[in-house]
Amino acid sequence: MASPSAGPLRIGLLGSGFIAHFHLQALLGVRDVQVAGVFSPTAAHRDALAAKADALGLGPCVAFPSVEALAGSRAIDAVWILGPNHTRLEHMRALHRAAKDGRTGVRAVACEKPLARNLKEAREMLHLAEDAGLLTGYLENQIFSTAIQRGKEIVWRRGAANAGRPYLARAAEEHSGPHRPWFWLGSKQGGGVLSDMMCHSVEVARFLLTDPDKPRSSLRPLSASGTIASLKWTQPNYVRRLQELMGPEVDYARTPAEDFARGTIVLEDDRTQRLIIEATTSWSYVGPGLRLQMELLGPEYAMEFNSLNTGLRVFMSRAISGSAGEDLVEKQNAEQGLMPILEDEAGVYGYTLEDRHMVERFRQGQRPLETFEDGVAVVELLMALYKSAETGQTVTLPDAGLEDFVPAVARGLYRG
Repeated sequence: MASPSAGPLRIGLLGSGFIAHFHLQALLGVRDVQVAGVFSPTAAHRDALAAKADALGLGPCVAFPSVEALAGSRAIDAVWILGPNHTRLEHMRALHRAAKDGRTGVRAVACEKPLARNLKEAREMLHLAEDAGLLTGYLENQIFSTAIQRGKEIVWRRGAANAGRPYLARAAEEHSGPHRPWFWLGSKQGGGVLSDMMCHSVEVARFLLTDPDKPRSSLRPLSASGTIASLKWTQPNYVRRLQELMGPEVDYARTPAEDFARGTIVLEDDRTQRLIIEATTSWSYVGPGLRLQMELLGPEYAMEFNSLNTGLRVFMSRAISGSAGEDLVEKQNAEQGLMPILEDEAGVYGYTLEDRHMVERFRQGQRPLETFEDGVAVVELLMALYKSAETGQTVTLPDAGLEDFVPAVARGLYRG
């Protein structure tokens, strides 16, 4: 177990994309924290990230020239792994080497979702962290959403206490497509939209269904049934548009990934009551922007949340023109009409409470509510859903065949 920290927790960030910037914004709402170092493969990116950390008052921040240099620093207490999926295991191995060699100050590591591209990689991530004696945190922001936290608390305190536990959780995440090319490449990302976004939906649903007084392991998965499809981005005109946006390497006429996924997971609790998760994800949704929808249903109650049903909206007539951007909501698709506004995206999406929780647990040398063990459990469910989609059969869990399973999308064999 890592020792408590007497001063601010000094964080190192590995990554440079929009997720890293979300975390910087979220860390503004956290006490006793310093972003002491950053690394990105591109010098301009890491310099920009360090400069932003300093400008926000989170520094002083060092732009490290390599992962090894950051991992081997005595000035870093904890590392947030935020880079692309295909780099996460490499970064974890660097942290493990530094810890085993006794040349680091790092005591804890947190990793963005999903933990890895497949179950074999996820188990190695967990093993490396445990072997290095590091506390772990799994950065699933949606369970720390203020709406989800508050909704679960009310449902279990009032609804479940009077009428019985909830038995059905529905979760959906939809938008018009990822920001960066690697997300679209199955070999780098590990799959398509199922890997990228159903990891959110599966875990927030597991969280909502878990008794607040019991561990997540009190829910036992029994089966998984999945469907995947490429509904939009394999159409010829969108194949061309995608290449124009992301570059020639992203060729959905030749090696597509799924842009739609649906999954049903059956579980039972420690009293053998059957529970169901229904999850839907899509890169083929075009609306005002990113849409998150969650529902929790029980015998005499229901909870609902939709991130686009905001209290703040603006209307822009066709006489108003301006450049495209994402200043109103993530994955914004228009600048005119009646537009929802998320005035605090980092808070609504859960990044602020997530980072606050991880920082405080790491500072105190305590185990977070979400760990690499949860990350492994999520990846196992994702692989079961992919296997079901590929075979056309429901997968009974546990399934030993998932240990070495790699989705066809990740192997370049999926044809839409």
